[in-house]
Amino acid sequence: MQESFGSPQDIEWALDRDGELWLLQSRAITTLFPLPPRTDDLRVYFEMGHMQGMLRPFTPAGMSAMTHGAKLWMDSAGLSGGAFGDAMGIVPVGGRLFMDFSDLLRNKRFRSRLPQMMEVYGPRNVEIVQRLLTDPRFAPTTGGLPFPVAPLLKKSLVVVPKAKFELIRTLINPDAARERAFRATEKLKRQARAPEFANSQQRLRFAEEVQRDFMTASEVIWPLFIGILLGQLPKSLLKGVATTSELDTVLGGLPHNVTTEMDLALWRLTTGLDDEARELLRSTPPAELTDRYRAGELPDIGLDDFLARYGHRAPAEVDVGMPRWSEDPAQIFATIAGYLRITDPEQAPDRRFEKSAARAEAMIDELFQRARRERPVRAHLARFLMRRARKLTGLRELGKFAWLYSLQAVRDQLLRIGDDLSRRGLLARPGDVLFLELDEIRAAVGGSDQSALAAERKARYDREVRRRAVPIAVLSDGTDLEATAPPAPAADGALVGLGASPGKVTGPARVVHDPATARIEPGEILVATTTDPGWTPLFMTAAGLVTETGSPMAHGPTVAREYGIPAVICVRDATTEITTGQIITVDATSGTVTPG
Repeated sequence: MQESFGSPQDIEWALDRDGELWLLQSRAITTLFPLPPRTDDLRVYFEMGHMQGMLRPFTPAGMSAMTHGAKLWMDSAGLSGGAFGDAMGIVPVGGRLFMDFSDLLRNKRFRSRLPQMMEVYGPRNVEIVQRLLTDPRFAPTTGGLPFPVAPLLKKSLVVVPKAKFELIRTLINPDAARERAFRATEKLKRQARAPEFANSQQRLRFAEEVQRDFMTASEVIWPLFIGILLGQLPKSLLKGVATTSELDTVLGGLPHNVTTEMDLALWRLTTGLDDEARELLRSTPPAELTDRYRAGELPDIGLDDFLARYGHRAPAEVDVGMPRWSEDPAQIFATIAGYLRITDPEQAPDRRFEKSAARAEAMIDELFQRARRERPVRAHLARFLMRRARKLTGLRELGKFAWLYSLQAVRDQLLRIGDDLSRRGLLARPGDVLFLELDEIRAAVGGSDQSALAAERKARYDREVRRRAVPIAVLSDGTDLEATAPPAPAADGALVGLGASPGKVTGPARVVHDPATARIEPGEILVATTTDPGWTPLFMTAAGLVTETGSPMAHGPTVAREYGIPAVICVRDATTEITTGQIITVDATSGTVTPG
């Protein structure tokens, strides 16, 4: 039946008195996660969208732009054609971004390193990899390097000396390195501004090439990468001296983080409102405020300036199919309304950030004094690195921030192409262009009617948007690898995850699936499937954070540490086990979430 109808079916049948079998009805099973593409051999795919806070489905145009960008990066890095193919192993499944790790699992040289490599994607992924290493279906069959050797060696002749040079000059003068990164970001912003094009062919060419500048933007990437490295090195130097929680405290309240600066800019906008504007924004629904803003009927509250700087951001912002805040600022209005409910000066976001920064500086001094008694050389080196990390590690959000300029440019050009295709009768609506892949858009520009395909894709996308549970790893035969794992031991009513931002807090939960219309009351604990920078304005009123996915290096936990908000991530089924209003305790030290 599945082959006949094109999808798994729920079948009702009966036997009559003569023993004849009758088919009564057949309905598509819509709760099953879609199957991966068919393959000749068994493959394993890991869901990677959660690293960008992206568990909702990509639009087809968004996934196509993501894959195209990955190809550009692989080519620039000399890695195309290896274990991850030409596009970082991206395999869309159910509109989500999965990556194929099969060849690495079957590689004799690299398979043992996979658990450590997967730590950045969270403990749930590590557990699955460890089980797969004992699965005979993924026994090692190949050796050697998983990437083409010749282009990799050629690239390393340039990259290795460059890395040494960048590391040295960044350590000597981190302020200059940071300024170079910000100047390079502004340059990328200018390069993403498209000229006026004469036709859709020119617009499409620009959309396909605009990401290339970012993929080779070393002035942005090197300081960012070195900052992250410096933030991790003290862990080994202070092993046995400092706990993970203490080292996380050192990275709290970091300056120069564009996402933190964005949230604080919105807070400053809120504090500058007069009484009339406060009442208007507090009492009017965000959708109505958005309509009035577009019509030019709102008083000047400084939103134009905010959107000029941050309007290219949004929840699920790595998908070019998602509206930017500059197009739909409803979430900004909802967030402002939440900020206006903060009455305790000590809970003001800027004050919380200052306290987090002060705790970080005090912790550096404490760890230095503690380590100096037994390891004086390591203590001085660790303090030097921690000080340098606080000057640079905040840049870790800058790479994505810079990349989003090109993604916004792709979106703008595709929507203009959609207008053209709609006028020509090749699409039913301009926005339907977002439900086509780049190759299909090219065919439409050439005169092919893509309206039926776009409508089919949109219907499929709308179904997937409603899906709440997404497997973190699947086999090519459709097996959900976490669902087949042995049950976790009971934890006395506690939900177990991974502490990602130090601290402990008790308060009412607020389960949020869509940040665009959500509001967090002061003192509530935000519970979500995942988060990305588009969610972080909600953090300003939240007392804690619980997510089902993520890793300590993902955007949500990173910003939580900036504000000193306790966070526990990788809590399976958190959004279904916890209900809004329920009193919970988030303990990042034990990595648990408990009732009461």
